[in-house]
Amino acid sequence: MAKKFKPIKRITKKARKTVNGAVVDKAVDSVINKYITPEEIIAHVIKLPNVKVDRAAFLHKELISYYPEETVNTAIEHNPAYAGIDKETINKIADQVIQYETNKVSGISFAAGLPGGFALAASIPADVIQYFAFTVKVIQEIAYLYGFDELDFEDEEADSYAMDQILIFLGAMYDVQGVDDSIKVIAEAAANRTSKALANEALTKTAIYPVVKRVAKELRSKIAKRIYVKGASKIIPVIGGAVSGGLTYATFKPNCMRLKRSLQDLEICDVEFYKKRDGEVQDIPEETL
Repeated sequence: MAKKFKPIKRITKKARKTVNGAVVDKAVDSVINKYITPEEIIAHVIKLPNVKVDRAAFLHKELISYYPEETVNTAIEHNPAYAGIDKETINKIADQVIQYETNKVSGISFAAGLPGGFALAASIPADVIQYFAFTVKVIQEIAYLYGFDELDFEDEEADSYAMDQILIFLGAMYDVQGVDDSIKVIAEAAANRTSKALANEALTKTAIYPVVKRVAKELRSKIAKRIYVKGASKIIPVIGGAVSGGLTYATFKPNCMRLKRSLQDLEICDVEFYKKRDGEVQDIPEETL
């Protein structure tokens, strides 16, 4: 006698999404508990070759094709807007830098340059290290173009103020709510050449620590999802360390553009702000415009 089977209930698309979402969330929670924090990832990646950006050298390289040496030197001493460099030019250069770094991160790995070989891979997959290495690098480049001071990586260690800035800028990249006020305070301190201690105090008064905590928490979740989706819960020996270019390209450039949009309307990168404030902005010779 043939065995009778009970009809299988059809799972609706909505229900299936809920089931899959619950499975993914559970897996992500497991990964979050297993992998280290964004702060620890940043602490590791700033030790990699070529992640630290020399602000003076970078600004000179990017600006010298457009402006005379005197203007470039003023931009380095103060910032590009103070030197009279208009925002349109900075936006153009920023777009070029973002595209260049996007192309690189999509196809080149930092894995070969990891201190101690793949020692870090036991905690963080190589492609995640690579991705955030390029991210921290481009954060510095975008910030320097839009007038921010050099991030302080002394002896390959980020001080607490630099770490907070990186996390805040990462928050802008990942569209975390509440970072704009903190960015404005950092920009104000840089525009007014406020000492790091006073700037840090100002950030504290704007309740930066809850913001930094929220950014770190959201980033931790996003990092975990990235690890889970890419199936990197187990370490796989990497030869050449190539990252999955399509996914990287699709996420890296939009993140950079979000940071650019967060910075480009600040007073720190507005030539008129310095003209109104103290009238010391240099006039750029017409032949260079």
